[in-house]
Amino acid sequence: MTDTDYRSAVDAAAARLAELSGVDHHDVALVLGSGWRSAAEGLGETVAEVSTSEVPGFTVSAVAGHAGTIRSVRAGDTTLLVFLGRTHLYEGHGVRQVVHGVRTAAAAGCSTVVLTNGCGGLRETWAPGTPVLIKDHINLTATSPIEGANFVDLTDLYSSRLRWLCREVDPSLDEGVYVQFPGPHYETPAEIGMVRAIGGDLVGMSTVLEAIAAREAGLEVLGISLVTNLAAGISGAPLNHEEVLEAGRHAATRMGSLLTSILPSL
Repeated sequence: MTDTDYRSAVDAAAARLAELSGVDHHDVALVLGSGWRSAAEGLGETVAEVSTSEVPGFTVSAVAGHAGTIRSVRAGDTTLLVFLGRTHLYEGHGVRQVVHGVRTAAAAGCSTVVLTNGCGGLRETWAPGTPVLIKDHINLTATSPIEGANFVDLTDLYSSRLRWLCREVDPSLDEGVYVQFPGPHYETPAEIGMVRAIGGDLVGMSTVLEAIAAREAGLEVLGISLVTNLAAGISGAPLNHEEVLEAGRHAATRMGSLLTSILPSL
């Protein structure tokens, strides 16, 4: 697929989404990761819900906790495009599939995207269920969604303005550096030691490639991680995906309140 082909695919997806939802323009996109789905329920009035299988270019996620649906939600004067789930790099569909949702959001009119995830935390003070703002990232996937000689500046990728607005709503919010591994296996204790040494605070298997694609598309980016467990080797406990989902269920009310509070400011 050429560069022109993928841009055509994104435009086709946005046009089909507008047709199915009856909404021609969206303002803010939210990508809700593992453990975050329950937080979507109180965001506003759901105008339409569309299966990703009906929109060109999307691949339905096979990962538990990722629904494969897109909602158009009216929240006051803001129209939200809410992705209930995402495609991960480890699913093997390629980088273009991973970032197709973010690019479609930009084509649908969004100027801001909120990227969320469930992740491991390296700070023992972050109990499971703690939301953490992403202030920067380290990309350990050995790939990029940007193709060709397009040199995109990633300085302040995770908007300092939006992080400031979040802390105005919830002053207790901490922030950290998110590190994306390709997955799907969890990190080893030695790898977590490496992450600590290079300045990482959070580890996961998503978000970074989407954030880069969002910046390329001109979107302002807010990243929020939900710490679902201490990273490998810190607590001594084994890691599993159900733990991620359970932490999200317990934190759903706080996550929903946080998103509802910050959306008017976005």
